[in-house]
Amino acid sequence: MPMFRRFRPTLLTLASVLAVASLPAIQPSALAQRATRTAVDGYKVVKVYPHDPNAYTQGLIFRDGVLYESTGLNGRSSLRKVKLETGEVLQQLPIPPDYFAEGLAEWKGQLVQLTWQNNVAFVYDRATFKRQKTFNYAGEGWGLAEDATGFVLSDGSAHLRFMDPNTFAEVRRVTVMDGGTTIDQLNELEVVNGEVWANVWHTNRIARISPKTGKVVGWIDLSGLMAGGYRLDAEAVLNGIAYDAANRRLFVTGKLWPKLFEIAIVPARGKGVGKTS
Repeated sequence: MPMFRRFRPTLLTLASVLAVASLPAIQPSALAQRATRTAVDGYKVVKVYPHDPNAYTQGLIFRDGVLYESTGLNGRSSLRKVKLETGEVLQQLPIPPDYFAEGLAEWKGQLVQLTWQNNVAFVYDRATFKRQKTFNYAGEGWGLAEDATGFVLSDGSAHLRFMDPNTFAEVRRVTVMDGGTTIDQLNELEVVNGEVWANVWHTNRIARISPKTGKVVGWIDLSGLMAGGYRLDAEAVLNGIAYDAANRRLFVTGKLWPKLFEIAIVPARGKGVGKTS
């Protein structure tokens, strides 16, 4: 994750906060529709929750009724357990200042947290946050998710790298393409119904990607999710996807955002969001 250009939060207005709560279903923008022939879905805000506006969100997952979050920036990175309903930080582990924390995933009771340029991932006990071991990997670390076979890692390029869950060795990789266009800047990841969903850095879009081929099978356009008054900083961009599989709830947020949103996908032209192999 490239370093933010500046950090200059501004105060939010009450009007902008209230505006989000009443957002209607948002259809994809005309620009988004013209930019690709792949289906572009819209969204509807289901519920709005508080989120720490000082959290530079780099990884987000939902497990057993709570959120786990990885926040970035040197000297401010952390691992957190967060109460969804209130945004209260229930448990927090500061990361040493030499590390810029990135993506987060869970595997069999362990949390795995990437770092940006240190080529190391920290492995923690999920219950205690006690560090158990580390993994090493080549290149940058941006986003991380897990599927049935292991981890999926993004590094800011157009590649998704599939990593062995026991050794973190790269098993294979795919190049993400929308038709003939390479899609890079892949950031925070989540596996949803067999697809890899990826924030694309500095855009309002989530790419829905086939893990088998790397093909973009759909887009979700989240333009308008955060009212103009919410824009805290040039790097306060959409980043953070968490899926509650048991209840089929989808949560999204951004770096330095004061709110976390539960959204429902509004399919383009009546198409559903299905499973992709």
